Amino acid sequence: MPGRLVRPGKGHVGSARHCFVALLALTVVGAGCSSSASSAAPRSPRTAPVRATAAPVASSGCRMPQGPAVATEQQSLEVNGTPRLFLLTTPAPSPAVTPRPLVLDFHGLAEGAQLQATTSQFGVLGQKDGFIVAFPQGTGNPSQWDTSATSHPNADLTYVTDMLNSIESRLCVDTSRVYADGFSDGAFMVSLLACTMASRFAAIAAVSGLLMPKPCLAARPVPILAFHGTADPILYFNGGIGTAVLNHALNGGPTPPTTTTVPANLNGSGYPANVRAWANRDGCNPHSTETMRAPHIIERTYRCPPGVGVVFYIVLDGGHAWPGSKFTQSIANITGFTTFEINATDTIWKFFGDFQLPRAMAKSARH
Repeated sequence: MPGRLVRPGKGHVGSARHCFVALLALTVVGAGCSSSASSAAPRSPRTAPVRATAAPVASSGCRMPQGPAVATEQQSLEVNGTPRLFLLTTPAPSPAVTPRPLVLDFHGLAEGAQLQATTSQFGVLGQKDGFIVAFPQGTGNPSQWDTSATSHPNADLTYVTDMLNSIESRLCVDTSRVYADGFSDGAFMVSLLACTMASRFAAIAAVSGLLMPKPCLAARPVPILAFHGTADPILYFNGGIGTAVLNHALNGGPTPPTTTTVPANLNGSGYPANVRAWANRDGCNPHSTETMRAPHIIERTYRCPPGVGVVFYIVLDGGHAWPGSKFTQSIANITGFTTFEINATDTIWKFFGDFQLPRAMAKSARH
């Protein structure tokens, strides 16, 4: 059954969560108990505009009247009889009806859509630069995503499909410029989307959690952007999970150390290997080029075929954090170091701006 819009309304998903649940979110994904303060680092006066040059592909929603701008407005879907939620942020309407890019920003385990919106500040950037942002909401307690490539059916994949269909039928979306990013468990989720919904997403970005799902049956090479800290205390840079931090969140007790004891192998297993696997799958040259962008930032890039890109930002001594977020910086005693030498939100948007879906594929996504 396709997703059906049930009820729009103003509000915040999970805004009434108790601090204990937020603490669990902090430990697993780098969120916090407060959600009212601005969390992203100061940005340059102007973010680079979208650089993809092909003509937009208008969704059916371009025939609908334009509504006013909204900020993290709660939307409800019914997916196969199950109520689901997401938050929506839109820019001010333009004088002429213009198909706009769409970004889906996925939260981490237990975090929820509102905390992700606060962490990334993608909605603020979307309203400034003229694109639509949706913050999906997982299910369960704690809230999470089904990131298994072998779940059949996968209810979260149906939810994402129905959410896209709903947004594209009500708003004027450029279906060639639909993107997904995620943090931690949300990064796991967008990794799965790259394999299963490559015909709907022009590019994906994963902060602290890029995976190579198996099996991966992507319909096309997918541009990939990844970030990971070498001292991540939750998802270790070279693989493994920080169980002490997780146990602290679940059971209380003394705060464990937030740094790993084994030096990171920048070319080893775990997340470096996951990025290499995507470069290989996308047909890129296996030899990467590294540039020190700042004292703590290594930019690792792969030479890829036209229309594809694979970039990995390694944050030296970085924790389980969203680069450039004051929110994750505020709980460094659990998540570790947040760098401000790069802003993940700005960097993701600039990366997305280089890529569009092939026109024939984007047309097939219209409703």
